[in-house]
Amino acid sequence: MKMNFSAIIIAVAVVGGVGLFLGIFLGIASIVFKVDVDEREEAVLGVLPGNNCGGCGFPGCSGLAAAIAKGEAAVNACPVGGEAVGKKVAAIMGVEAGETVRMTAFVKCAGDCNKTTQNYAYTGVEDCSMVKYVPDGGAKSCNYGCLGYGNCVKACPFGAISVQNGIAVVDKEKCKACGKCIAACPKGLIELIPYNAKTVVACSSKDKGPVTMKACQSGCIGCSLCVKVCPEGAITVTDFHAHIDQSKCMGCGACKEKCPKKAIQDFAS
Repeated sequence: MKMNFSAIIIAVAVVGGVGLFLGIFLGIASIVFKVDVDEREEAVLGVLPGNNCGGCGFPGCSGLAAAIAKGEAAVNACPVGGEAVGKKVAAIMGVEAGETVRMTAFVKCAGDCNKTTQNYAYTGVEDCSMVKYVPDGGAKSCNYGCLGYGNCVKACPFGAISVQNGIAVVDKEKCKACGKCIAACPKGLIELIPYNAKTVVACSSKDKGPVTMKACQSGCIGCSLCVKVCPEGAITVTDFHAHIDQSKCMGCGACKEKCPKKAIQDFAS
């Protein structure tokens, strides 16, 4: 069989021509469609912690970096990096970092196994999101209390939460205030408060006093005695439940001493 060299040469030429055309086309396309990236954005992304937790309100660290570079987010918006990262980002952006208040998650419930009872024996799926749909919102005597099945534990990327004696407890030294536990709690028991808060209301019950007293030994009964003794006007009672405005609280402890049910407690140091 004679080899047809003309056909081979033509085939090589065609393939080479197509390759050359594609190379030129891609080269031009890369120039035409080039997306300019702000060097500051890349620099900011380089100092962010890279946890991609979403606690800043943006889709990951890259989203926050882009927002900071565009002036759409504060330089100290990263809750995980805190003040140290905020200062680095501020230096890159050429602005002042401003004051950063360290926050931490707090579970508004002290109704552990010693202070509450079980209305019935629950043997279903141990998942807080599922249990809230069973009769009375769970077997625990307090319908507002922590279910203790650890959805928040699973959601925390920093290992800052554990279930102790039936309720979730936050280790504020490990907490980065990313907010994932808040989203994971179906009963809305978790909130962010200042790391240096002195006094907290460890209850979320909105039942009237007599009902709360039957459900939990340390539940807030909405008596308003704490409101009357607070010298800073930091406490209000709504729906039979006391709330402390941490921006006003001076940590004098008067409310804690006056609370007849000991629902107001020192915030663990």
